[in-house]
Formats: sequence, structure tokens, C-alpha cells
Amino acid sequence: MVGMDWSWATLAVALVGGLLLTWVGLIVALWLNRPDDLTVREALRLLPDVIRLLRRIAADPTLPRGVRIRLWLLLAYLAMPLDLVPDFIPVLGYADDAIIVALALRSVARHAGGDALNRHWPGSASGLAAIRRLAGLPI
Repeated sequence: MVGMDWSWATLAVALVGGLLLTWVGLIVALWLNRPDDLTVREALRLLPDVIRLLRRIAADPTLPRGVRIRLWLLLAYLAMPLDLVPDFIPVLGYADDAIIVALALRSVARHAGGDALNRHWPGSASGLAAIRRLAGLPI
């Protein structure tokens, strides 16, 4: 290339900048696609019960294979040490996990049905009501 002298440092800065820009775009997309009535605080409070719910639904052989595959992929994402937002960042670190779980739960609940939620929910009745509201199902 005539007139272009790309050093390794310039290339590394461009690569890191591109990855950072992509990361910010993903965070914005997740935030914009969250359910309207979901607060981060509510999602964080329900997260342990929701993870147990998703694990139980993923292991249920009576549900469609697509639902179970989606849930196993979600559980793999949650188990990965790398996140969109690192977990050591207060509040925001777990917010990306909560938003991704909320989106997956909404999709799974619509495909699996409210009966599967009722059958596998490990938490309180108020928590189940919040999950059903999050998924857009009647309470």
C-alpha cells in the first residue's frame, strides 16, 4: 500500500477500539431490548431462582428441543468467565446477565408455556408472578 505505514501498535489500537465500540453497541442493544417493566434491581433479586428455573426447564425432556438447546446455550454463557460487562463492575457487572436471562426467559416462556414455569419455579409465589409478568404471561 502506497503511503500507508501501519505499525503493529496502530493495528492493535484499531482492533481494541473496534472491539470496544462493538461491546458498547451490544450493551446498548441489550438495554433497549429489555422488557419495559423490568428494573435492574428486580432482575438481580430474582436471578438465582431464575437460573435454577432455567436449569430445570433445560433438563425437562417433555419440552421442545429448541427450548432446551436455547437454555443450555444461555447456561453456558452464564458459566463463561468472560461477560459483555465484567462482573467486578458494581451493579452493571450483573446487569448484562440479568438482561440476557430476561430475554431468554421471555422467549422460552412463550414457547414452553406457563405450565412449565409453574411446574419448575423454585422460588416464592411473588417471584413467580414477577417472572410471569416479565414473560408477558397472565399472572
